[in-house]
Amino acid sequence: MDLEHRLEHRGVKLTAMRLLVYQELEQAHRPLSLRELEDRMQTAERSTIFRTLTLLLQHHLIHAIEDGSGSLRYEVCDGDEECTLDDQHIHFYCERCHRTFCLHDKKIPQVSLPEGFQISSINYMIKGLCPSCNIKG
Repeated sequence: MDLEHRLEHRGVKLTAMRLLVYQELEQAHRPLSLRELEDRMQTAERSTIFRTLTLLLQHHLIHAIEDGSGSLRYEVCDGDEECTLDDQHIHFYCERCHRTFCLHDKKIPQVSLPEGFQISSINYMIKGLCPSCNIKG
């Protein structure tokens, strides 16, 4: 399914900015912070990017993760319909280069909660050094 169709399929009116933000996230292949998106889209205003991210979150086209650095990072949902707990995977935060990586082949372990609790999202973050930073010693 192409990007335009995904947006329309979820009820998002197409604008150039919405398509550009979604495309940047799709092409990154890793979660990006608002600041990283700003750096990649230098002609776009921060508030416009933030409003677009908020809209994409509301329509379940992207999801946000907190990497422990105090900022949210955003990434495109894997599923064609909407983000589900099954789509979520483990992330790795490099403490040296401050990049967050998706470990798509590592699924979040099942968690059994006490009666009455309902899971709406899971954030599973591993921290350490990525392969590039680990080599640099």
